[in-house]
Amino acid sequence: MTWVLVLATAVFAAAARGQERGAESLVGKLLVASENMGDPRFAHTLIYVVEHGADGAMGLVVNVPVADVPLADLFTRLGVEATDVSGQIGVFYGGPVEPGRAFLLHSSDVLLEGSVKVDDAVALTARPEILGAISRGEGPQRSLFAFGYAGWAPGQLESELARDAWFVIPGEAALIFAEDPVQSWARAIAQRGIEL
Repeated sequence: MTWVLVLATAVFAAAARGQERGAESLVGKLLVASENMGDPRFAHTLIYVVEHGADGAMGLVVNVPVADVPLADLFTRLGVEATDVSGQIGVFYGGPVEPGRAFLLHSSDVLLEGSVKVDDAVALTARPEILGAISRGEGPQRSLFAFGYAGWAPGQLESELARDAWFVIPGEAALIFAEDPVQSWARAIAQRGIEL
């Protein structure tokens, strides 16, 4: 399988527009799959929303790790020079849409040209140089490398929210970049009764 570390300019532009949205936007929030979630692909998932507006919504599943992969192997698969690359990176299932497309969601302490801040604390970067910075210990403090994403057509997410398939909580870094992501859904479910 060939992996591609690309993120369409339109998606980055959409994420950037999300920063300017009003209170109705879910950009920067976490969607928590409720017990009413009928789609097995999203059962017990947390999705960090990077775009939400009239054109639909997009997010990344942040609590489904797939494997730990040597960075050198990942670089080779991405067609990036792997000289002096060491260490491993966790690979996550980001969602069912375009499973060959890679995304790096990370803390905003390190930004490259083309990085997009989703909110004050979290950014998206599609340039492979960010992986090189991570391998040298010069990357962001926290990161999540995912393949695929979750996407909704206009009005689709709102319909799912109305059916109580999801509930919304703040996009806390402790859940987005969790030490034990498999436990994140249970921790998020516990927040359901907290007033937002």
